[in-house]
Amino acid sequence: MNELSTTSMTAQRKWRLVVTRYVAAINAYVAKGLAEGWDACGEEPSMVSLDETLPAWRAALEAANAPGASATDRAAFRRDWPPAHAPLIDLLSDEAIAISALACLNDHSMLARVGTWYEGGYVLHIVGERVERVPDVEFFGQCPAGRYLALANKDGVVLTDGWHGPQVARLAWPTGREDLPDGVAPAPFDAHPTPLQLIPFPDGKRVLLVSGEGVFVLAEDGARRVYPTREELEQVEIAARDEAEGKDADVDEYPVSLAMAHGAMSPDGRWIGVGSQSDRHWVLDADLQPVARIGPVSEYPHFALFSSDSSMAIFNACHFYSGATLGVAVKDLPGLDTDYYADDPRTPTLQEGARVYAAVHRGDEFIIGDADGYVRAFSHTGEQRWQQYIGSTVTAMAISMDGKTLIVATYAGFLCTFALDAPGAEPWQIGTGAHREVQRWVFWKSWDRPMLW
Repeated sequence: MNELSTTSMTAQRKWRLVVTRYVAAINAYVAKGLAEGWDACGEEPSMVSLDETLPAWRAALEAANAPGASATDRAAFRRDWPPAHAPLIDLLSDEAIAISALACLNDHSMLARVGTWYEGGYVLHIVGERVERVPDVEFFGQCPAGRYLALANKDGVVLTDGWHGPQVARLAWPTGREDLPDGVAPAPFDAHPTPLQLIPFPDGKRVLLVSGEGVFVLAEDGARRVYPTREELEQVEIAARDEAEGKDADVDEYPVSLAMAHGAMSPDGRWIGVGSQSDRHWVLDADLQPVARIGPVSEYPHFALFSSDSSMAIFNACHFYSGATLGVAVKDLPGLDTDYYADDPRTPTLQEGARVYAAVHRGDEFIIGDADGYVRAFSHTGEQRWQQYIGSTVTAMAISMDGKTLIVATYAGFLCTFALDAPGAEPWQIGTGAHREVQRWVFWKSWDRPMLW
């Protein structure tokens, strides 16, 4: 008799048995595919339905997080109900809350921005198993060198020297009239641009603001629009006037609406990468002057990141849920000008298949999070190192300054912490690396607070 068909099996026992068997099967399948080629693998393993166990899983999770429950209770729940993504898929569209920004702080705590950029959101400070709401902060960003934090609300952006550190600058939001072509005088923004990213410069004096309304550099003496560039805006203005000619149309409002806007900064502050889906990748210098324009190796530019030693950058472009990532040494940036899919030795393709939403760097490897729920690591030369499956699109990542702790968030409402290069990966982890998941929070709409799994 199939063990899973017995009616006497408890929901908890069935969950654990199904999850661990599926993980063992899928890890063996992936290992064979990587070693022998995917044609040799046969049919991909599937998971037995656990729908009937979900009420018991939810009740046990809530009990483990109830007032009075202990860390021992939560550890027992995690052991008895091992984390998994597949059994929850049908619930996610109604329940999941995405986390759109993360930061690893020097005291080993973390910041998380709960909610996507297009939703109302809030910021949490997470210390071990304790969660605290950060008052009067709507969004945040951490400088790539890890020192400065940008804390934003409707009144502007405050720069602090570390978490709870002294304020070093207070910066106003852009007005919308910055760096426009001559003769264009649009109405100011009705409200401040909604941040997709906030990246403090490593000198603690400026902040890169990435938004759908444009990419700006905020400073105490005012904001500068750095993308779209003035040259590109002039072309838009000319086209708008040509279209409006004879129609009594007004181009003074001059809207800028960027899809897939993204930005990155080198930890030494010398280079800024920016882009959107309708353009090539751009690189600016510290004086905000364009120095390079790089053709993507997939359809739509989507993401950028510099290495922790500021010697290299990666640029990802996507096509549906797939994509490709190229690399370029910063020494090759000045004057670099390549077209789409250029076969240029200065911009080799380092990874194919991933639409990248978040990434970090440590040592000699980039660690990316993709639209398929995978965290993937590859070297500066494109050697594929390891992968770890979490499930659902990865929305944000951060890494500790010592490179030992990785935090990853997804659209499923998961916030996972990994001890990198730590022996003893759990039997429910799907992946090829020796990295142990040590904590998982679940952010769902039916709970007024996150739950520890």
